[in-house]
Amino acid sequence: MAKTFHLSLLMGLTVVFSCTCQSTSNASTMAGGHDRESEDNETVGKQTHKEKSMSVLDYSVEVTSISGQVGTLESYKGKVLVVVNTASKCGFTPQFDGLEKLWDDYKEQGLVVLGFPCNQFGGQDPGSDEEIATYCRKNYGVSFPMHSKIDVNGEDAHPLYTKLKSAAPGIMGTKAIKWNFTKFLIGKDGTIVKRFGSKDKPDAMRKAIEAELVK
Repeated sequence: MAKTFHLSLLMGLTVVFSCTCQSTSNASTMAGGHDRESEDNETVGKQTHKEKSMSVLDYSVEVTSISGQVGTLESYKGKVLVVVNTASKCGFTPQFDGLEKLWDDYKEQGLVVLGFPCNQFGGQDPGSDEEIATYCRKNYGVSFPMHSKIDVNGEDAHPLYTKLKSAAPGIMGTKAIKWNFTKFLIGKDGTIVKRFGSKDKPDAMRKAIEAELVK
C-alpha cells in the first residue's frame, strides 16, 4: 500500500508539475502575444502619426506676395484656406469672380483665399506679376492675397504645391496638377482636406468650407 501510495503521490506530483509547466508556458505565450500586440499597436500609431504629419500644411514654407514681399504662411495659422493656381487668359479665369465672392462671404468667419499665378498650362499667364495683379483687380476686383508666379509641377514646383499634391492627390491617385484653377481646401489645424478640380466652381466648395469653419 505504501508503495502504491508512493507511486500515486509521485504521479500526482508529476501531473501537477506538468500542469504547472504547461500553465507557465501558456502564460509566457500569452504575454508574448500581448507584447507583440502592443508593438503592433505602437507601429500602427506611428504610421498613423506619420501619415497625419504628411497631410498637414507646412506653415514655415516661404512664399512671395505678388508685390514682391517675401514671407511665410505662419500668419494664416488657425484660418481655413483655399489655395488655387490661377491664370489670366484661361477659360476658367472667370472663376476669379467666384473666388472673390467666397472671400467676401467668409473672410469674417476665418476664410482666406490664396492665389498663385502659374504659366505652365497653355502659357495662359505670360504677364509679369505687376501685370497680373493689375488685370485681376481691374477685371475681377480681386482683393484676396495673390502671390508671385510659380511652377506647380515639375522639378521647379514650389514646395507648397509639392506638399499639397502629395497630401491630396487627384483622380486615380495622380499627384500632378492637371490645369489652371485647381483648388485645395485646408482646415484650421493645417489639415489638407480636399482637392477640387478646375471644373469645380468655387460656389461648389461652400458646403465643405462651412464644415471647416465651424470646427
